[in-house]
Amino acid sequence: MKSSQKTKQLLKILIGAAWIDGLIQQEERNYLNKTIASQDLADDQEITTLLSELKPVQPGQCYQWLEEYLGSNPTTKDYQKLLESISGLIYSDGDVQIQEAQLLTKLQLLDPSKDSSKSSFEKILKTIQKLYKKAIS
Repeated sequence: MKSSQKTKQLLKILIGAAWIDGLIQQEERNYLNKTIASQDLADDQEITTLLSELKPVQPGQCYQWLEEYLGSNPTTKDYQKLLESISGLIYSDGDVQIQEAQLLTKLQLLDPSKDSSKSSFEKILKTIQKLYKKAIS
């Protein structure tokens, strides 16, 4: 997959993740808009439609995009980028819904380096939790 296609796929996953609890929170929308703008995809028809809220992205669709993005042999780099992006989105509104926690759990199962004694997921999660605690204090 070309890197521009990979970036677009990642953004679709992020939009799906924002929808996973049934609605896009304002902080999630701000996070998405910033990410989309930084990737020069604000004019992309598919991204615009997904973000328009005319039709919610179903969790199944989000999970399907997740698996397509990672493929059958995900690289640690792709996995890390995906995990950081989704975690950033999920923690952006300061409230982790059950569906969002389930998404993070499913993502943890896809970690290509899960043989390591302490997974990258746990390290990233700890870093994000520290950032979050700093942000709210």
